[in-house]
Amino acid sequence: MSAAPRHFSQVCIGDVSIQVAGENSADIALVPALRAFRADSPNPDIRVQVRWVKELRGSEDSRLFDSGSIWRLYDCHEGFCFDFAAETLSPHPYKRLTVDRDFRTARLDMSADFFASSGCEVAPLEYPLDELLIMHRLTQEKAIELHGAGIVRTNGDANLFVGHSGAGKSTTTRLWTALEDVEVLSDDRIIVRRDEVGEKQIPRFARNERIIHSCVAEGRYDNAKHKIRMYGTPWHGEARYVSPNSAPLTRIVILEHGLGAVLTPLSPSQAVAELFARSFVPFHRHEYVESALTFLEEVVDSVPVYRFAFEPDHRAVDAILNLHD
Repeated sequence: MSAAPRHFSQVCIGDVSIQVAGENSADIALVPALRAFRADSPNPDIRVQVRWVKELRGSEDSRLFDSGSIWRLYDCHEGFCFDFAAETLSPHPYKRLTVDRDFRTARLDMSADFFASSGCEVAPLEYPLDELLIMHRLTQEKAIELHGAGIVRTNGDANLFVGHSGAGKSTTTRLWTALEDVEVLSDDRIIVRRDEVGEKQIPRFARNERIIHSCVAEGRYDNAKHKIRMYGTPWHGEARYVSPNSAPLTRIVILEHGLGAVLTPLSPSQAVAELFARSFVPFHRHEYVESALTFLEEVVDSVPVYRFAFEPDHRAVDAILNLHD
C-alpha cells in the first residue's frame, strides 16, 4: 500500500480547481506560469495524486488521439490515459495521467528511471498536462476555452478578441496596453463560462436549468438569460500576458486582417461557427462537441459578437471604444 500523501498544492484556472498531492515537496512543485493561479479550495474539482514508478512502458490500450508531439490519449478501463513522451530522450513515457471519465480524480505516474537519467526538472502540472486537464473538465460544465485575448477596461468593459494564430491577438494586446489603462487576462487563451458571480445565490453543485428557472420565478435570480464571464489562463502568447482574474464579458470580436477598422455584427449561427473554429474542444467524443456547440449558442445569445477586419494602428482601438452594442 502506498503512503498517504503528505504534501499538497492547488491552483484554480477558469474557476476549475486542481489539487496535486504527493509524498515529497517536489511532487507538487508548480511551474512559474502556474504560481499566480495558486488558490485554496476545501473541495477541489480535480484531485491528482502523484506516484513514482520505476519505469513506464507504452500503453496497450485503444488509442483515441495522437497530438503529433509529446502526448497521446488512450481509452482505458479506469477512464482515460494520457501518455507524455520525449522521444528524443526516451521511447517510453516519462509520465502517465490516468483520469476518470468525469475528470474528477486522477493518478499521475512519474518514471523514476527517466528523470534520474535525463536530469529533467520534475513538474507534475507542466504544460500541456495542465491545459489538457482543464480543457476536458470544461466539457462537464457550461464552459469552453477559446483562442483569444481578454482585455478589461477600467470602466468594466471586457472585450474578448478571438482569432487563430497570426490573426492579431498579441498585436491587439500591445495596441490596447499602449493606448489605454487596461488589464490583460491573457493574450492567447481565455476560458468563457456562465457567470458564477451572477449566479452566486444558486449552490454550484445544484446549478441546472430546473433550479435556475425556479430561482428566477422566486425572484432570487433576476435575469433568465445567463450572464457570461471570461477568465484569464496561464497559457500566454507572444505578448506573454497572464492573469488569474476574471470579468463579466461585454462583447466578443473575431479578428481578421483587413483595411481600416471595420466591425460587422454576426448572426447567432455565424457567431457559433466562428467561435467553434477557434475553440479548444476534445474531438474524440461526440458528446463533448455537442456540449460545446450548445454552450456557444448560449454565449452568442447573451453577448454580441462581431467580425473585425483591422489594420494594426490606433483605429483598431478607437473602433471598439466608439462601439455601441
